[in-house]
Amino acid sequence: MSRRLARGDRLVVATHNMGKMEEIAALMAPYGVEVTSAGALGLPVPEETEESFTGNARLKAKAAALATGLPALADDSGLAVEALGDAPGVHTADWAETGAGRDFGKAMERVWRELQAVGAEAPRAAFCCALVLVWPDGAEVAVEGRVEGRIVWPGRGDRGHGYDPIFQPDGHAETFGEMDRWEKNRMSHRGVAFRALVAAAL
Repeated sequence: MSRRLARGDRLVVATHNMGKMEEIAALMAPYGVEVTSAGALGLPVPEETEESFTGNARLKAKAAALATGLPALADDSGLAVEALGDAPGVHTADWAETGAGRDFGKAMERVWRELQAVGAEAPRAAFCCALVLVWPDGAEVAVEGRVEGRIVWPGRGDRGHGYDPIFQPDGHAETFGEMDRWEKNRMSHRGVAFRALVAAAL
């Protein structure tokens, strides 16, 4: 069971991450859908207990839709490094956790340290994104996006967020951390997933 969003609809983006909220709001802007975030509404952060990006996105979207009575869109995304068995994967944010909050510099160092430990050369990686749109009655649309590339060290660029400085997408000389924000949004894993969402629900 699925349906489509219409111009003028109100949508909750199930995130407390302002960077992610701004990115999704910019992608939604041309479609006339009003967006607000779970963080702005004071909703709690649900525990992510699934072992797939789609499973965690569905969990977050359902929680926000049921709490607000509005359609809710959730994203779950991360970095999958081939030589590390696709880790950190759904634990991408967890690798950045410290007692004082998230430190993605340390998370990137961990990726490189573990790659060195397994002797990986020219390590392949992919950024993956699942988007799940859920209505309060249980109707949903689920899509995925993926961008292939490789890990570079040391990281390059101070744009973007998370692991962007160490990921160089195939066919590009720049890392995500060096790219113009809007160029990255067009070809990123979230951009690929969003285009699939547009085709299915907008």
